[in-house]
Amino acid sequence: MSAMAMWFTPQVNLILARATPDLIYDQMVAAGCAKKVIFSYMGNPGVGSLRIVRTAIEKGQLEWEEYSHFGMITRLQAGAAGLPFLPMNQTGATSLEQANPLIKRIPDPYGGKDVIVVPALNPDVAIVHVQRADSNGNAHLWGIIGEQKEAAFAAKKVILTAEEIVDESVIRSDPNRTMIPANIVDAVCHVPYASHPSYSQGYYDRDNEFYLAWDKISESQETVKAYLDEWVFGVQDRDEYWEKLGDKTHDRLKVEAQYSEKINYGKY
Repeated sequence: MSAMAMWFTPQVNLILARATPDLIYDQMVAAGCAKKVIFSYMGNPGVGSLRIVRTAIEKGQLEWEEYSHFGMITRLQAGAAGLPFLPMNQTGATSLEQANPLIKRIPDPYGGKDVIVVPALNPDVAIVHVQRADSNGNAHLWGIIGEQKEAAFAAKKVILTAEEIVDESVIRSDPNRTMIPANIVDAVCHVPYASHPSYSQGYYDRDNEFYLAWDKISESQETVKAYLDEWVFGVQDRDEYWEKLGDKTHDRLKVEAQYSEKINYGKY
């Protein structure tokens, strides 16, 4: 077996599923964590391909399923609703139907044009990061929330990571912002800065320099291994990782406060 093939041999046979995964997939595949990826668009945003994932797929070392963005969301919506599948409108990505036999067409029972159907996705575990949560798992989430709510309701188990753990009264003060309720959450973890190199709106910005740097790091097996040894296996936890990034990075990612208008919920 070649050195390149050994690099991609999974040590932990995870199936990773996410709409629009970015360089976290590159890192997990490089670390030998994944045997399969399920995704819609996948890349290093604004930079290019995920070199490691792409190489592993092209070499037949990594199983894969690809959907459109809405296809991935529809799969999770079906899973959250307890349905075996859901229909969706036809898209321009007809080639995906040839590449993925799980994407099917069925007649509209009411006489219209055929519709696309995709199977439900029910992850064993969903890991969801939120801005704040109480200790029971009631979570506030705002900004571009993606498919996090659908993934939480579709999953068999939910691990919640939060920028802040707050008193229950804070969550109750703005109930409409509670995207994920405690009754579907299995674990609550206080993990500030867990989104880095991405962002958490209102807490820190996207680390664009990191995404550019990863494009260079991922060019060779040696530089990827060195990165993983230093920044993944070489730190004890997320707190140590954040401290290791240093004050210069912390300052670069700070965001100014920009509050929404107050909401008067009145008496009920």
